[in-house]
Amino acid sequence: MILYHGSNIVIEQIDLAKCKPYKDFGQGFYLTEIKEQAFEMAKRTAKIYGGEPVVNKFHFDEVALGNLIVKRFDEPSQEWALFVMSNRSKNNIHPIHAYDIVIGPVADDTIATLFRNFDDGIIDLPMLVNGLRYKKISSQYFFHSSAAIKYLKKI
Repeated sequence: MILYHGSNIVIEQIDLAKCKPYKDFGQGFYLTEIKEQAFEMAKRTAKIYGGEPVVNKFHFDEVALGNLIVKRFDEPSQEWALFVMSNRSKNNIHPIHAYDIVIGPVADDTIATLFRNFDDGIIDLPMLVNGLRYKKISSQYFFHSSAAIKYLKKI
C-alpha cells in the first residue's frame, strides 16, 4: 500500500522523537493514503514553518497489520471521539495507549470545535458523534513505535 506524508522537508529517516505530541492518536508519524490530503498538509506545514510543500511517499507493508498491535476506527464514533480527546489532552499522562499503529478518521479544525463544545458541556457525547457524521472525514495512519516504522519504506 502507498501512503503519503505532507511536510516542508524531505523525510529520509523517520525519527519518532521529532514528532509532535497531543495529536489525534498521540505522538508519532502520520500518513494517509490520500495524496491530495498529504499535499494540503504539506502546504499548511510550509506556511507555518517555512520552506516548500513536500509530499513524502512510502510503501507500507500491510503484513504489519497482522504482526503488531493495531487499532482501527472505520468511522467517527463515541470510542474514536474519546480516544482522540484523550490523546489531545495535556492533562493526561502520555502515551495513553500502547498501539503500534492506529488507523482512522482525522479530527480537523471543525471537529476540534465540536470537541471543545463537548468539553465545555455545551453538547453531550451522542450530539458530538452525530455532529461528526456530517463532516468531511479524511483518513490517517499513525505509526507509534519503532516496530511499526520498520514496515514503512521510503519510495
